[in-house]
Amino acid sequence: MKKLFSFLILLLLSTSIFAQTENYTTAINLFQKNFNEGKYDDIFNTFSPEMQKALPLENTKQFLTNLKAQLGDIKNKEFISYQQTTYATYKTQFEKAVFAINISLDKQNKINGLFIKPYEEVKESQSKTVNALTTYPQDIAETIYSKAKEFPNNTQLSIAIIQNGKTNYFGIIKENEMIKPIENQNKIFEIGSITKVFTSTVLASLVEANTIKLNDHVNTYYPFAFKNNIKLSFESLANHTSGLPRLPGNLDLSNETNPYKNYHQKDMEDCLKNFLSLENKGYAYSNLGTGLLGYTLGLSQKTTFQKLLQKNVFNKYGMTNSFTASENLGNRLIKGHLKNGNPTPNWDFDVLFGAGGMLSTTEDLAKFANAQFDPKNKELALTRKPTFTIDDKMKIGLGWHILKSKNDKEFVWHNGGTGGYSSSMAVDNNDKTAVIILSNVSEINDSIDKLCFELLNHIQKK
Repeated sequence: MKKLFSFLILLLLSTSIFAQTENYTTAINLFQKNFNEGKYDDIFNTFSPEMQKALPLENTKQFLTNLKAQLGDIKNKEFISYQQTTYATYKTQFEKAVFAINISLDKQNKINGLFIKPYEEVKESQSKTVNALTTYPQDIAETIYSKAKEFPNNTQLSIAIIQNGKTNYFGIIKENEMIKPIENQNKIFEIGSITKVFTSTVLASLVEANTIKLNDHVNTYYPFAFKNNIKLSFESLANHTSGLPRLPGNLDLSNETNPYKNYHQKDMEDCLKNFLSLENKGYAYSNLGTGLLGYTLGLSQKTTFQKLLQKNVFNKYGMTNSFTASENLGNRLIKGHLKNGNPTPNWDFDVLFGAGGMLSTTEDLAKFANAQFDPKNKELALTRKPTFTIDDKMKIGLGWHILKSKNDKEFVWHNGGTGGYSSSMAVDNNDKTAVIILSNVSEINDSIDKLCFELLNHIQKK
């Protein structure tokens, strides 16, 4: 079989694993329909402008015509994984062979990356990773090992499990193809977008103090009009219903290893005055929205958001090992790694801090999770209250996503991913159970989320 022409454009920045799922399903279903019907013009029309420029119509037609001649129609497809910051992979059964279709979408849900290649089943590593978690309960050890064995050497996971009024910690490190226990509940990791929950918690604290209202417009705190006179409420920024795009239109993406470092106050103001646009209806995950929320909360109290977070959350809940910057943390900071195992620098945030800038420990996050169980805590209850229904499986409160477990129990959840870290946190307020996982490897959110949910389901059965 001749080597197939393939093309791939990737936009490398984090997003929510749930934010794009429905859009990707729509895109791949439409691609299959148009491909099988030979409507290659229609496929071209689903491409982003950049994709259309890189792969003009005639090239697109030639590629798809050759593909169909060699493989036939698409019979069925199976979603395999969503690589956070990159693309979705589908195991695709054509009439004559099984191929992988990798597809990426831009913020307008246009195809900006398409890569088709022979499908390869994931093979077990020939050098089998040893499970040395003998001091942990067997069921917990086996569940952790099932996911961690595929991670690169130097991976650390810091796990907290809250059940029956107790918090137990399970740290692991992978070294020389061996997964061993380690005490790391007081070690510091970037928590990425779990920060959004804390940004909303600051918002809720100010609402409960009658300082601001959820339906107040953030515009009040700026001495200029937003572009097109767009009005944005605090609530819409916290629950991703503002209509804002995922990222600011004037964010320079050239620094892939530290993309938010050089985005400052003047850039935010320039965005609000000259680049602001509403591009989505309903729920649409937005780092810009949550970053703007945090920055405005700071303005509302005539301070920085980072100082407000320290006062209203860290100090209140005894989170003494939570930080707003990675400098001067010494060996308490676990260094981040790429998925291939190579070390990578920490991310730095300024005005967009509220979208993903926090660093913390499982010990501190467990304090925050346990505080959720206090029936007298009105501000935390407010963050868990549904504000928008996304679909029959998911709602969103303020920051938190509200899901249902396999046991049909409702719980709140958020994950996070930065250049060198992946994380997941789930809290069931009714059962007073929670699972928190911090890792020092990027782009493994799918596995970290699955592990988080499996552990939560496991302890809910007891």
